[in-house]
Amino acid sequence: MSNKKIDSLVVQMESHLECWKQFAHYINMARAKKFELEDEAQFLEIKSVITQELELIMAALDVQTPTKEDIHTLIAQAPGLRYLSEMGEGQIRGMENQWHKIYISWQALVGQLKVAQKSEEKKSFLGGLFGKKD
Repeated sequence: MSNKKIDSLVVQMESHLECWKQFAHYINMARAKKFELEDEAQFLEIKSVITQELELIMAALDVQTPTKEDIHTLIAQAPGLRYLSEMGEGQIRGMENQWHKIYISWQALVGQLKVAQKSEEKKSFLGGLFGKKD
């Protein structure tokens, strides 16, 4: 994989992780029952971005975990903030646990990409130093 492609994937994954953080924030808003109609729209937008970016990531990388099904299941369990606000504490904790597993898996993948990025940088540096082309 080229360094340019790895760089692009790292940026994309970091953006995706920010959406996952926002998803967790909205779960907490629902738990506290402190959200507005505008928050519902933003929550739907975050879910849309997560789902679309998931397809891009899965197409670019061979991702074993998290699975697309794991993510779709979690997203489907949260149709809206009002729905979440009416869930029991145990259900919300279950969602948070699933969210956390997915979030950690994505963090691990970003770490793997950064290792590949460093490896490619080293190859490019050594190639340039010794007059080799990538």
